[in-house]
Amino acid sequence: MNTQEVLQHVTTPLANPAYAPVVPRFTNREYLNIVYRTDFDALRAVVPEPLEIEEPLVRFEVMKMGDVSGYGPYTESGQAIPVTFDGERGEYLHAMYLDNFAATASGREISAYPKTVGAPNLYADNGTLVGTLDYGTLRVATATMGYKHNRLDPREAEAQITVPTFMLKIIPDYDGSPRVNELVRTEITDVVVKEAWTGPARLQLFEHVLAPLADLPVREVVSASHILTDLTLAPVKPVYDYLKEARS
Repeated sequence: MNTQEVLQHVTTPLANPAYAPVVPRFTNREYLNIVYRTDFDALRAVVPEPLEIEEPLVRFEVMKMGDVSGYGPYTESGQAIPVTFDGERGEYLHAMYLDNFAATASGREISAYPKTVGAPNLYADNGTLVGTLDYGTLRVATATMGYKHNRLDPREAEAQITVPTFMLKIIPDYDGSPRVNELVRTEITDVVVKEAWTGPARLQLFEHVLAPLADLPVREVVSASHILTDLTLAPVKPVYDYLKEARS
């Protein structure tokens, strides 16, 4: 394989890439979102500067991907924290757990999604929408919501899932020092909201050293939504360079 052929690849193994070279389109992406109040000090310990926290809120999500070009169906769960950056409101992605290696690898390599292994699930059970997250054999989160109790305005649903998203892009150098250390921004585009619901909800988080969702404890459930949509993820763009700021 000559140099030009090597340059045509974006990931390894060269003969069997970890993910397909496609921009994924998500069809029938189903959300369970639960926004809850937590402790200010707990958020300050994990949200990086220059992001700012206005309220001690967290959005716990479970997303069931009905069909994704390049990856197929999978499920994902995590925590997003409402923040502001340079006057713009958005969310900082704190941690994401999913059951698809290709989506994990591409999310980390191409973008900056904080993805790691997990076993999330989203299903209906006896009039209840249930979202769970297991790490290994242990349960770390259980969310329940009344199944399709009240319709949610599709415009409000779209607004909930299309806020700008901020993440950390960290790539180590060969000596272990940081080679890239940036805050990046992305957003969801080409959204089609097919269904949107709200209703009563509860959330339990369980202590786990390698899946520390409970470090952001649930003090009060603020709102919940159940959304079915099609969408595309925009490419990420760097908005703050930590290494450059450290050198200045």
